[in-house]
Amino acid sequence: MKVKTAHTYAPPAGFHFKVQFDLPGASGDTPEGNFQEVSGINASLGTEPYSEGGENRFSHRLPTRAEYGTLTLKRGMMPASNLRDWFERAIYNLDIEPVEVRVILMDPASNILATWSFIRAYPTKWDVSGFNAMGGDLVVENIELVYQYFRRVN
Repeated sequence: MKVKTAHTYAPPAGFHFKVQFDLPGASGDTPEGNFQEVSGINASLGTEPYSEGGENRFSHRLPTRAEYGTLTLKRGMMPASNLRDWFERAIYNLDIEPVEVRVILMDPASNILATWSFIRAYPTKWDVSGFNAMGGDLVVENIELVYQYFRRVN
């Protein structure tokens, strides 16, 4: 007789991922998506207080709408990039071109575990790490994007 063993769930590791941009004039799987860190995948439900007449112990908190964070991407600085060109058009010319951005989490065998799609994303901040003649650190670009909303695709 076969004995059933309990299957335990192991959450995925967060070190194998890629980022894809639907940038004008760029292919979807270029070195643009090689980032060392992605953060800011979060959403919350906004609330609004409502005070009921005669009820002094508390205020009701009514739901309003979803609120989304800022997507932050970090990578080693690239000398030339379509992503930087997109950012510069937005900052210098106020030529805002919202695009779809996908963050894809994979397992060590490169199987897709989850994909988050950020709708109508555009850059709001570009930060380059400091330089230090006494250190040997890499120069890192920090890119912040805002977006209308995100959804988990699979």
